[in-house]
Amino acid sequence: MPLFPTSLPTSDGSLSAVLPTVAAALGAPVAGLALLPDPAQDAPAAPLPEASCAVVVLVDGLGELLLARRGGHAPTLRRIRAEPASRVVSCAFPSTTATSMGCVGTGVLPGTHGLVGLDVRDPARGVLFNELAWDPEVDARRWQPNPTVFEAVLGQGVEVVRVGPAFFDGSGLTEAVLRGGRFEAASSLDARVDAAVRAVQSARRRRARCLVFLYWGELDKTGHLHGCGSWQWGEELSAVDAAVRALARRLDDRTLVVVTADHGMVDVPMADRLDVATEPDLAAGVDLVGGEPRALHLYCRPGAVPDVVAAWRARLGDRMHVATREDVVAAGWFGPVAEHVLPRIGDVVVTADDSSDGAVAVVDSRTARPEVLRLLGLHGAATAAECLVPLLVTMGENRTAR
Repeated sequence: MPLFPTSLPTSDGSLSAVLPTVAAALGAPVAGLALLPDPAQDAPAAPLPEASCAVVVLVDGLGELLLARRGGHAPTLRRIRAEPASRVVSCAFPSTTATSMGCVGTGVLPGTHGLVGLDVRDPARGVLFNELAWDPEVDARRWQPNPTVFEAVLGQGVEVVRVGPAFFDGSGLTEAVLRGGRFEAASSLDARVDAAVRAVQSARRRRARCLVFLYWGELDKTGHLHGCGSWQWGEELSAVDAAVRALARRLDDRTLVVVTADHGMVDVPMADRLDVATEPDLAAGVDLVGGEPRALHLYCRPGAVPDVVAAWRARLGDRMHVATREDVVAAGWFGPVAEHVLPRIGDVVVTADDSSDGAVAVVDSRTARPEVLRLLGLHGAATAAECLVPLLVTMGENRTAR
């Protein structure tokens, strides 16, 4: 096995390009990554249809391979998947929500936006910092100072409405990477669809352009708790499918509808996990274990990096990639890395590779909460199952709501 992979799974583009591409369809181009040509057709991927309003639905945990495998629960999403502008995109490494939200919200890669994992070391304090839950000690706008896509389109006269749970409004992660525009709190999925439709209808009455961003996290939560192969996950996918069908039917046919995700997921049985707390060789020389079970940042004691690399390769080298920070940065897995972001990356990075004998994960029960240790569905690594996500593109279906 190579010391570290040199590329992410092949796709038609980057998750970081989604909002900039939608913004271009709204006539408000912003700086950001561009979607790649379709390698199967050796031609540019179909552009998104031009529109004056767009609703982007981000379904947490809806991996492309999961959608293909469990598609019987999602006839609407399958139908949209066949439309010309739909395609497959890849999230960045690690395939985790905080990092992917950074990519979505800013249009740039992790090495630039700086959210490089779930738990990372705050260089100023030398402690682990959860970039999803956030920490009031960390100023969100200093941690991630780049402008967001929402801020950029607001400056071009496009209204922005963000729809999600109330606790997202003003949260650290929201302020870091999803700031800009108006936030509308709604708890249930149906209520969020209602809010999105109201926002578009309001913009239509005022002849304004609008971008609505709707987040739904229950699919990811269900996968973590019950596994992405469970009947519960299938039922939640059916609920998502019904909501997308209702959304498309209620929106007018000049409104762009885009459904995507932040990452996929794999189920990792408890028997296929190692615990640093019971593995002295893995714990030696490591001050902090960050990241998450399938994409770890190891922050080492001074001078310990070579021994840590050797120990982790000896124990896990046939199932996980183990590399130094320098190797990872040189391989381009975080994209171009800003100087202030470098110390947030582990001295050693360890990520799962499922090409050999099944899924694997490494936990640390000394610091992880018990409920986290019990999660069945996991993500974070750079496998196709975790990195590839759908970009489903259609137009509203209501021809009378003009």
